[in-house]
Amino acid sequence: MNAISYWQRLKVAFQYAMPQLYLTRLAGWFAKQQWGAVTHFAIKVFAKKYNIDMSIAQKEQFSDYASFNEFFIRPLKQSARPINQNSTALSLPADGRVSQCGAIDDNRLLQAKGHFFRLEDLLAEDKELTEAFKNGEFITTYLSPRDYHRVHMPCDGTLRKMIYVPGDLFSVNPFLAQHIPNLFARNERVICVFDTEFGTMVQILVGATITASIGTVWAGVINPPRHNEVKTWSYEDENAIKLTKGQEMGWFQLGSTVINLFQANRVRLADHLSVGEPVRVGEILAYKTNS
Repeated sequence: MNAISYWQRLKVAFQYAMPQLYLTRLAGWFAKQQWGAVTHFAIKVFAKKYNIDMSIAQKEQFSDYASFNEFFIRPLKQSARPINQNSTALSLPADGRVSQCGAIDDNRLLQAKGHFFRLEDLLAEDKELTEAFKNGEFITTYLSPRDYHRVHMPCDGTLRKMIYVPGDLFSVNPFLAQHIPNLFARNERVICVFDTEFGTMVQILVGATITASIGTVWAGVINPPRHNEVKTWSYEDENAIKLTKGQEMGWFQLGSTVINLFQANRVRLADHLSVGEPVRVGEILAYKTNS
């Protein structure tokens, strides 16, 4: 671990000591409440603190939202996030910043400078999936509290499988990604596996402290309730679910992290993507390779 200050050490220690689940449940309870003017005032304070641009939201007035949950997953105006129309390119799935991106080194992904975690841990020990993505490509996108909290499809895809993985609820901001080992492989997450023209693609919605719930458009709210074991749903034949490029696929009630995995030699990540780069839904994520 890199040298950090006393206060930074306390910040890391607090993540281990705090009652993650109870804080998250409390946040979830609060976010559901409909307290009229009190709720609207709280939303206004939150929006001001995080400098949230309401002009791109379908509903621009704070009074249009009955609860914090409605505000957190506010839809944007259709023109706010145009989807690139390049048929050989994939689109970024979320607003936020690039946490890390690049090649998967056999079974290892870069979490932060000098810190790696294992692909098989991230994928809940699913050996078939792990083999499929060894030496592939990945991108991790961090959604801050100020960001748009809905997640979209990078390309057309057919959902094959969804896996809920129980876990911790550490915060996932860039500082903690540098100082909590295996952060994304130990936090609660929902793994979505798609068949696409770019090969098999995985899109993972990672939970965090105060992220009261994760949902998908085909299954609704996945958590709560929070399960104590890995749960898997298969979508084959008549249960197949097809989504199109740019279509909404899920959401967070407050920000978190999205991880995308691609198989080896199937895509080339866009050159402009680098650590800390701000990104938006619909911008180019990667290009199809010629292989």
